[in-house]
Amino acid sequence: MSHYYPPTHPIVGVLGGMGPAATIDLMRRVMEATPAADDSDHIHLLVDQNPKVPSRIDALINGTGPSPLDELVRMAKGLESAGATMLAIACNTAHGYVGDIAAAVSIPLLDMIALTAEAIARRPLPRRRIGMLASTAVVQLGLYERAFEAFGIETRYPNDQAEIMAVIKAVKKEGATAELRSRLDTVARQLAADDVDLLAIACTELSLLIDGRDAGMAKVDALDVLASAIVERARSAAAW
Repeated sequence: MSHYYPPTHPIVGVLGGMGPAATIDLMRRVMEATPAADDSDHIHLLVDQNPKVPSRIDALINGTGPSPLDELVRMAKGLESAGATMLAIACNTAHGYVGDIAAAVSIPLLDMIALTAEAIARRPLPRRRIGMLASTAVVQLGLYERAFEAFGIETRYPNDQAEIMAVIKAVKKEGATAELRSRLDTVARQLAADDVDLLAIACTELSLLIDGRDAGMAKVDALDVLASAIVERARSAAAW
């Protein structure tokens, strides 16, 4: 009878598929953020690319669908049993369940929302106000609002949140098109002009649209923060 001996290096388990393109983009960002001279220098990722997770929007906003929690917990436990030494969730809205997911496993879970709030709080913020580009579920749950309040930072939201949700849904259907980039850019610039220090990109679908664009617009992308944290935690835990 053979025995399985898991690798001794850190393994990051990713709860993905929410949506699939955003998960692939997180993997790309992790790869690009990793100092590497060869394959072996990169981070070991175990990715559960599960687009069958029940809709977070239907459960949290519309009240028309089942809770995704059971499936998210199943994914987390599966990644842990497969050898993951820490977990990450490639979806801001799914962080509405982060406490229950973390409680179901015995390995650390990187909280993208807490990490993003901490990263922004370390910056000079003369106005102490952040513009939020996020799904309506994240807004209604106050996930970032609570995280920022701990640092004495206020949050501002677009006047046309319905347009943001329309863009998010369209990205899932059409991908990151030029038209959707333009529509997001219009809302983002209006919000940036609302006396805020910077914009927080707090939806992985919006991250797909804004990645690498508008260098002159002050912003922090939660997906970048998560990718950096994955690299930092995995490298610090390994014997590099």
